[in-house]
Amino acid sequence: MMALITAPTGTRWIGAAFTFSALWVCALSITRYSIPEEMEEGSFVANLATDLGLDIRSLVQREAKLDVIHSKNYLDIKKDTGELVIREKIDRENICTTKTTSCFLKMDVILANPIRIFNIELEIMDINDNAPVFRRKTMQLDISEATPPGERFSLTNAVDADVGANSVKTYYLSESKFFNIDIQTGSDGSKYVDLVLNANLNREEHAVHNLILTAVDGGVPPRSGTASIIINVLDINDNAPLFSQPVFAVNVSENAAAGTVVMTLNASDLDEGSNAELIYSYTLYTSEKTQELFSLDPNSGEIKVKGVIDYEEIQSFEMHIQAQDRGANPLSGHCKVMVYITDLNDNYPEVTIKSLKNAVAEDVSVGTLIAVVSASDRDSGVNGEVALTLNHQEILPFLLNKSSEGYFELLVSKPLDREIIGKYDIILRASDRGVPPLSENLTITLDILDVNDNAPMFSQSFYTIHVVENNVPGALLTSLSAFDPDLNENQYLVYFIMEKEIVNTSMSMLFSINPENGDLYALKTFDYEREREFLFHIEARDSGVPPLNSNVTVHIIILDQNDNTPLIVSPWRAQGSVVEEVIPRSTDKGHLVAKVIAIDADSEQNSRVTYQLLHISDMTLFSLDQYNGEIRTTRMFSYRDPRQQRLVIVAKDNGEPALSATVTIKISTVEHVMSFSETTELPIDYHVFTDVNLYLVIGLGAVSFLLLITILVIILLKCQKPKPKAIKIPPANRNSVISRNSVISQRSSTIADSTLISSDAYWYSLFLAETRKGKVVVRQPIIPKGAGYFVSSIPRSIGPSETTDSRASTLEQGPRRELP
Repeated sequence: MMALITAPTGTRWIGAAFTFSALWVCALSITRYSIPEEMEEGSFVANLATDLGLDIRSLVQREAKLDVIHSKNYLDIKKDTGELVIREKIDRENICTTKTTSCFLKMDVILANPIRIFNIELEIMDINDNAPVFRRKTMQLDISEATPPGERFSLTNAVDADVGANSVKTYYLSESKFFNIDIQTGSDGSKYVDLVLNANLNREEHAVHNLILTAVDGGVPPRSGTASIIINVLDINDNAPLFSQPVFAVNVSENAAAGTVVMTLNASDLDEGSNAELIYSYTLYTSEKTQELFSLDPNSGEIKVKGVIDYEEIQSFEMHIQAQDRGANPLSGHCKVMVYITDLNDNYPEVTIKSLKNAVAEDVSVGTLIAVVSASDRDSGVNGEVALTLNHQEILPFLLNKSSEGYFELLVSKPLDREIIGKYDIILRASDRGVPPLSENLTITLDILDVNDNAPMFSQSFYTIHVVENNVPGALLTSLSAFDPDLNENQYLVYFIMEKEIVNTSMSMLFSINPENGDLYALKTFDYEREREFLFHIEARDSGVPPLNSNVTVHIIILDQNDNTPLIVSPWRAQGSVVEEVIPRSTDKGHLVAKVIAIDADSEQNSRVTYQLLHISDMTLFSLDQYNGEIRTTRMFSYRDPRQQRLVIVAKDNGEPALSATVTIKISTVEHVMSFSETTELPIDYHVFTDVNLYLVIGLGAVSFLLLITILVIILLKCQKPKPKAIKIPPANRNSVISRNSVISQRSSTIADSTLISSDAYWYSLFLAETRKGKVVVRQPIIPKGAGYFVSSIPRSIGPSETTDSRASTLEQGPRRELP
């Protein structure tokens, strides 16, 4: 492109024409592929890099892309392999909506730098993925039962979205002795079907014919579609009305109210429409008295009471009834109805309570008497026979027991539970045996009194509560609420902390619980470095008689906070003073100048101390190990280096937020400094020591001599005494010893990597570090009291067991003054 811009005008036109011609020739070449439709996503189509003669690397470099023309992008190019793959399933019927045998998807593969276009045509081949479908799923035909055989009826044909052999091939009709089909082929190859009547129809035998028409295509395997054909046979009046029986007998009670339905006649006519519409009427054989007392509905055939019926006057009535259809040539049917009058059951049963308890306790025994009732009826015969039943007896804890004639006892049949049901509405139903039977209901309300039979229940059997140290005294920790399903005083709960002592401290001095609602509070501020966890029980007790209770275990876990600043214990210096170190100028590269040691009383990440140089006079002269605090020379001193160097070291823990401490070290260089090793005698130049140092050495020698004499005397006295008997530790004291040991072990187990617990181990490490530099250790730094101080920068291989041994052999208890 740059050449075209700088060239003369004529040259630019020639270059542009040449470029366009090259692109046009490239675009004219067409690559064709054929794939079946409905291929899965990611399916391989072709390798464009191989087919188009392209380098696979150029697909990425030249930003190859696929441009689909007038269609959705169904394909994608894998630029790492040059493969053309399916991006989304292709449905041929969606792309080519017209039923053509050929269906193409046109696209361009475009490469940049320089631009090059490849034309690709992808032929989508049809598969048999569409079943034939009828335009109408249900086809209804109305055919008269008088239609002669051989009559033809056109049916809706099926369509298939597929083409060629996959389109509709033939039709099948479900089995029928009355119909078959005739298949015809149109000029375009479409299949059409007609329905042909084979035999005479009889609507009364078969009013509706349900047929299934199936269209099958020519695919492999073939697919099919179905449609339902419903043929309604039209009626002609060729059947007379019929009653279900020639004589009907019905009973009617005396004093039946006007409008009472005696019975409904329902004659049937096998015809339909007006040929089956019936009119009911009395014939001349029915007496006028009967027609005065009973009415007959001409349309429904319903017989009703019209006048007053008296059993003592007439005990039965005879009716002659005709049913006639509405056909052009009406046909009729006849029947006789006998009406018998029965005596009326006009008295209701009576239920009377003789004895009743309105309330019982839920702990009453099975068989307890609740009530005594009687039942009677003033009618006679079966109308006066009374049966007393208990409604829903199968779900009630009660039963009725007949004690004597007409008397019943209501008893408790199952244990009662007020917490499930506290009140019962017991319905007693008295029914006589009259026709129709009469009944009377009596409701007895029984209250169930509560007893204290449920202990309080906590939602959990074990509570674990996390408390961050330095909490505010009186802070709410959690709410331990229990539930008691009893009532009144039986459900009023009181909460207690079950007393338990930890290191002579009662739990009630550490925690408090609201006796009314179970809110648990902390009474003191907890220190993770002293207390790690508490385990105790809380009891919930109700106010019943006798009271019931339950308890739950509470596990309080104290979480650590970064609340302790690292303390620099080596090199020792007075508060706010600068540490001075002297080294020879002839020191080699890698010489240990000093070792910074800091301790942090926190645990885990909060106690992990690292060291950084906050300020240094010469960055090229010294290096600091961020993990062990060792300051070493990175090169030898030159005559240009100042004789004094100033370093500011910061010790920072790994808490959030991090806490830190700093120490300033002033390093002076001299021409000659006395050197010695740990395993050789110390050649002391007397001019090095001041008078004070001399006095200290003399005093230390005297004290060591006296200590040696004392130890020898004690050993002699021990050897002369008899061996003491083994002391038996009482179980209580033994548990105390075990508990204390477990606390010590627990604190020791929290030491992080690269840390060492115990101030004695610190002194041993400090002793080695100071003697390596040829100095006498006579300092006594102030170490904070308490166990568990973390001394950083001790090698990982030194464990607590090694520290204990070293302490016994190297360090003494009390103030320490060590000599190399």
